[in-house]
Amino acid sequence: MPRVRVRQHVNPLSEKYQTPPTLPNWGKIYSDLSQPFFLDIGAARGRFLLEMAQVQPDYNYLGLEIREPLVIEANRIRDELALTNLHYLFCQVNISLNVILASLPKKAVEYVTIQFPDPWFKKRHGKRRIVQPELVNALAEYLPSQATVFLQSDVEFVSLEMSRHFAQHPAFIRENLSWLSENPLPVATEREISTINQNEPVYRTLFSKN
Repeated sequence: MPRVRVRQHVNPLSEKYQTPPTLPNWGKIYSDLSQPFFLDIGAARGRFLLEMAQVQPDYNYLGLEIREPLVIEANRIRDELALTNLHYLFCQVNISLNVILASLPKKAVEYVTIQFPDPWFKKRHGKRRIVQPELVNALAEYLPSQATVFLQSDVEFVSLEMSRHFAQHPAFIRENLSWLSENPLPVATEREISTINQNEPVYRTLFSKN
């Protein structure tokens, strides 16, 4: 299958990404809005959610991604497969997450994943990373009790930083004191598969909404 080509790194602080998206009518996207939502932040090419939507069809899946060509491609593939429990949305998540969560059915999001986000290695680029206090605050406000947040990266300091942001918020409790040795989900991302095939470590952890 041909793959659309995009820049690997996108600066989320650029002016072009500071406008929240125009949200669709969710009732026209999903065939059953009563199902719980599974939110993937930083969906990339969307292959992870594409598989999850078929393996566990009792969820509605929403992928958020800042690179618009990837969103267009992922929704095209979704349409070709006639999946009615999956959608991808182009946005800068730290600008848009509150608006998106407020538009969904109340307390609908039961599972959130943030997997292998761009590490932005330079210290001065720290504000470009996905997990910021604003994101944690939005999830704390809109997620129901017992909702799950799954974090993973192949860069240890990124996983440590993401975990620290969630651990510092009183709404979240870390479920495991050490890194998880296995992925609790039935589907792995392309990056996770590549990392494991190279015998490199993956740093995973789970948080639950208190």
